[in-house]
Amino acid sequence: MATYAIGDVQGCHDALQALLGEIGFSPARDVLWFVGDLVNRGTQSAAVLRFARALGERAVVVHGNHDLHALALLAGKARRRADDTLEDLAAAPDRDALLHWLRHRPLLHVEGEYALVHAGLLPAWTIEQAAALAAEVEAALRGPDHLALYPALYGSRPAAWRDALAGDERLRVIVNAMTRMRFCTPDGAMDFSVKGEIEKALPGYLPWFEVPGRKTRGVPIVCGHWSALGLRLTPDLLALDTGCVWGGRLTAVRLEDRRVFQTACAPAAGPGRVR
Repeated sequence: MATYAIGDVQGCHDALQALLGEIGFSPARDVLWFVGDLVNRGTQSAAVLRFARALGERAVVVHGNHDLHALALLAGKARRRADDTLEDLAAAPDRDALLHWLRHRPLLHVEGEYALVHAGLLPAWTIEQAAALAAEVEAALRGPDHLALYPALYGSRPAAWRDALAGDERLRVIVNAMTRMRFCTPDGAMDFSVKGEIEKALPGYLPWFEVPGRKTRGVPIVCGHWSALGLRLTPDLLALDTGCVWGGRLTAVRLEDRRVFQTACAPAAGPGRVR
């Protein structure tokens, strides 16, 4: 048995199947860990969800920002964005079953030495605290009032975590850190205005994984979300978004030995879209 962590698929079902062919993936033997953003910007979101759902316990999927946006948009609780490509999912005959399954995915998955999250973890959080905070969001997403939650997840304020945060603000900061964050200050204030290369960071801001004293230092965190960062493998970071939807590559890493597998992708997004 092997566990393969896979970068942002974003509706690129054909690329995913090509990558699994390169791996020699066997659903009877292996497990797939998806870093989130299974949907949107590619044109095969329904097929990707259908495939992952059919794997049952052989697939571990955490929420990405595009996954949460798809849930909100298709529930009528968010505005369509110019670069949304969710028409196939909206028209799918099994749409409701797929969205129900997606809504019940975790925000953070911790197993063995690894933690799986879409974007990152704030420097003040331990893995234990992050897991507890993720569970708060998961309970709200799975609860009877989840439709009221969706609009509250949008926005970039508050920019920093405080233990005293409550209600919508508390859940929004947790979601923003785990699904949207790239840069933050050593005090954990997040910036969402810069989405490109590390060199473009605002003064005083660092990539979240380079903050000195980060409490998850030494814990291997598997993430995606940051295509401009590209593939980055260090002892405590496996960043796997290699821009498949932009015509880059779809990447998998076998966690047992960190062997890298990649397949080339045809661009599925229009020019000029922000990564």
